Amino acid sequence: MRCIIKFTKRNNRVMGEVMSGDSKKGVVDLLTLGITRILESRPGVTDVKFVEKEPAERHVILSWELRHCCILPEDLRDFYLTTDGFQLTWSARFDGQPVPLGSMVINSVCALSPLCESPLYSLPSAPTLADLDSESDSEGVESQPVKPHFDSRSRIFELDACNGNGKVCLVYRNVKPRLVAQQCEVWFLDRALYWHFLTESFTAYYRLMVTHLGLPEWQYRFTKHGPSPQTKQWSCLYRPITSSCDLHTDQGEPFLNKLDPNRAFRGKAKLPTPKKKIATQSTGAQRGRNVGASAARK
Repeated sequence: MRCIIKFTKRNNRVMGEVMSGDSKKGVVDLLTLGITRILESRPGVTDVKFVEKEPAERHVILSWELRHCCILPEDLRDFYLTTDGFQLTWSARFDGQPVPLGSMVINSVCALSPLCESPLYSLPSAPTLADLDSESDSEGVESQPVKPHFDSRSRIFELDACNGNGKVCLVYRNVKPRLVAQQCEVWFLDRALYWHFLTESFTAYYRLMVTHLGLPEWQYRFTKHGPSPQTKQWSCLYRPITSSCDLHTDQGEPFLNKLDPNRAFRGKAKLPTPKKKIATQSTGAQRGRNVGASAARK
């Protein structure tokens, strides 16, 4: 018997309906899209850990929606009915020691809490997040939707804290008081509290998270600043396609950076002996012998 997960939305079926079986590894492969096997095959990758979670109860999801006056999108609701959150971490071996590197996290339903301010800013005269809103920020760009607001015009919930490098948020924009919000998007809030659009759906964000292997600061690839140089180096080492998205061969295969030690580390070739100089010296010596012979005849 095998354990199979079906990802489907038809007839309001659960996205991750688990059939009977005895193979947990098959479940993990389907939930992670096989990324665990890919990571384990990479050189230097170690400690690949996937935390298995039980599915969320339907009444927990309904309670969340009633409490926050928001309807979860169908793909996210189906995801929670498959697993109540997601957590996969892996390390890279550096100088003989494992260094925590990759982290993929989706908060559980109970941890899908509204974006709130730190208690340090709870004083009456302290600035609030709403003070950061400006008319210029709300205009947006033609290629991107209007940015969210920190006030009551938007309802924002934290999907991933990104280990302190920012926050991935589920955002309901243009909401009305006492009305149920239904349309949402996934945005990234960087450490400078600037918004950056990621995807229109949770499924699209889930694919992005997996294809970027959960590398640190991968969300900054969707900002005008970009990730740090260190993150770019890790990305080129473990996921070259994200650094050069258009690098493909004629056969459609992704281009990988290949190093030929015989060509990269070979010694410098010896310079050939200059022949002109030798020819000049021999010519001068011949002339000297001819002059000497002429003087002897005289």
